Amino acid sequence: MQLEYREQKTDGRFVMYCHSEKLKGNGIRDSIHTYNTFVRNKGKAQTVWLDETPYHFPAQTVLPLMGNQHFRFEHPESLVGWAFNRDFYCILDHDQEVGCVGFLFYGVRSPLFISLTAKEEENFNTLENILIDEFEESDNFKGEMLRSLLKRLIIKTTRLGKTQTDTYHHFPDHKLDLIRRFALSVEIHFRQQHEVKFYAEALHKSPKTLSNLFALYKQPTPSEIIHNRIILEAKRLFLYTDKSAKEAAFELGFANPEHFSRFFKSKTGFSITDYKKQGPKKPAIL
Repeated sequence: MQLEYREQKTDGRFVMYCHSEKLKGNGIRDSIHTYNTFVRNKGKAQTVWLDETPYHFPAQTVLPLMGNQHFRFEHPESLVGWAFNRDFYCILDHDQEVGCVGFLFYGVRSPLFISLTAKEEENFNTLENILIDEFEESDNFKGEMLRSLLKRLIIKTTRLGKTQTDTYHHFPDHKLDLIRRFALSVEIHFRQQHEVKFYAEALHKSPKTLSNLFALYKQPTPSEIIHNRIILEAKRLFLYTDKSAKEAAFELGFANPEHFSRFFKSKTGFSITDYKKQGPKKPAIL
């Protein structure tokens, strides 16, 4: 079953996929839009491949996925997915309401598997049924009702995720918010800005303060986070596009393609030529 709502004026879209419905392999996207997604595993544990890296996807777990991720699942028939584009609900514009940016999406920790208790399974089942009913409505309130239900889904998942993340139990909110804002800033600027100093200044902190903060929370260093994001995007370009090493270098902010090639090999252990030979796997299916 696939249910979809589309706003004609804004081209906002909200889609619900239930059991065996196909999702495009590059993160539920078409030629114009990218979608953020929640996937709930209602069956047994299985494997999910994110950008060709396999992960254990436990039973009764919710997995947030960003629109620029490539994914596929071992048993798509056991899954339910909710996907929305920015025109329907922009998590950046509404971050103060839902608090998911830099945590569920664009976060330092990814992927984030959020477990459901028996009680939460019932809550998600109820929300799922309410959403199905609302998708079948046809009045002028449908869009706003679906947006409210999506917001409820985001907040519920964010709350659960934070209760299951040790960092959020022991440290003050303002410091955790700084980590979130750093992660978001990296997501926005990593193609042009590769130095910690830029992000520190944008956050009105010193590079040393950021480094100490991330060490306190046992996170990768700020520099490692920036480098990891660059490498992830480079891998996506080489696996899913026809861009040359030179084109990828310029797209990722490297003036010298040779410098980029050395950087890529130092971080992955592969030359760009050898890495591109791996090629993408079969398309993702949900």
